Amino acid sequence: MVNLSRICYRKYGNLVDNLRLYVRGGSGGMGLPRLGGQGGNGGDVWMVSKKEVTLKRIHDKYPHKRFVAGVGANSSVKGLKGEKGGDYELHVPVGITVTNDDGRVMGELNAEGDRVLVAKGGQGGSFHSAFTPSKGQTKHIRLDLKLIADIGLVGFPNAGKSSLLTVISHASPQIANYAFTTLRPEIGKVMYDDHKQISVADLPGLIEGAHLNKGMGHKFLKHVERTKQLLFVVDVCGFQLASKTPFRSAFEAVQLLTKELELYKEDLLSKPALLVVNKMDLPDAEHKLEELREQLENPEEFSHLLPHDMIPRTNLAFRDVVPVSTITGLGLDQLKRRLRGSLDEEAAKASEPLHRERLGALRPSRTPLPVWGI
Repeated sequence: MVNLSRICYRKYGNLVDNLRLYVRGGSGGMGLPRLGGQGGNGGDVWMVSKKEVTLKRIHDKYPHKRFVAGVGANSSVKGLKGEKGGDYELHVPVGITVTNDDGRVMGELNAEGDRVLVAKGGQGGSFHSAFTPSKGQTKHIRLDLKLIADIGLVGFPNAGKSSLLTVISHASPQIANYAFTTLRPEIGKVMYDDHKQISVADLPGLIEGAHLNKGMGHKFLKHVERTKQLLFVVDVCGFQLASKTPFRSAFEAVQLLTKELELYKEDLLSKPALLVVNKMDLPDAEHKLEELREQLENPEEFSHLLPHDMIPRTNLAFRDVVPVSTITGLGLDQLKRRLRGSLDEEAAKASEPLHRERLGALRPSRTPLPVWGI
């Protein structure tokens, strides 16, 4: 069993989750009319994914945010075919979506070494262009970081997400008794004794209507898309978003969170999910937990508790329901074990087809022996 007593935290402060950049391909080189020489093409601008790179590092290192490829060489007597201009390769984090200013997706960088061409260089001058070169493409692009953590905390404001992140990763997000103390994602890392690390993101609190971009809306849901797994966090005693809004139970919180994800993008509900029932130190918490478990086992029988338009079509089957208290420490070690176990389980499933394929390649093919006539 892995010893969970030593937990380290590495904080990625002031997370930058999107950048707008100016990119320009290099201009082509001049042709040489009297000898029919062709100028070199301009260089291209590429986005290349690399681990250990962050958008914040790009933001700090390149404050001008302008990236221009090299100009193609002119044709000359010594070299009728001009050299191509140098490409510009900008290293960006893994998990980036590249879009233009109109919102069109130009490409995604989901694994280290993935490449996206964002600005093509101009053509060198040649016979077909009267030996006049063309300019490279000029664009404004956006780098949008969605893959930010292994686990994303999903919950309404004041469910205790920030407190939970603090105690499982020694992070120090802002905590207070009012909504939206988390305005930007806080990333914490849980490190185990065998050096295994799990990144956990405390995302801005969700509210009803988030799929319509209310509150933190799309900013929150955008980040949920590319966390590997979801960790729902609810207050065992329920919640109330504001003094004039109705008080809702923990079961209603689960169902409303599920519905918001469903309305934004139903595929989100296919992610593995665990449920944390927080604040188990409060009076009558055990009774309320048993009530919640019964409701989760038979959600259709309790759908009348919700507005008709907020009843989810799909009821989540949580891999585990873990009761915790960030005050007393109840359930925290169990939660850490379950987080790791769930991620390891998914990693094993993902590698199984590759394992089978490699085994198949190692087996000798069975060629039937020829049958000779008598």
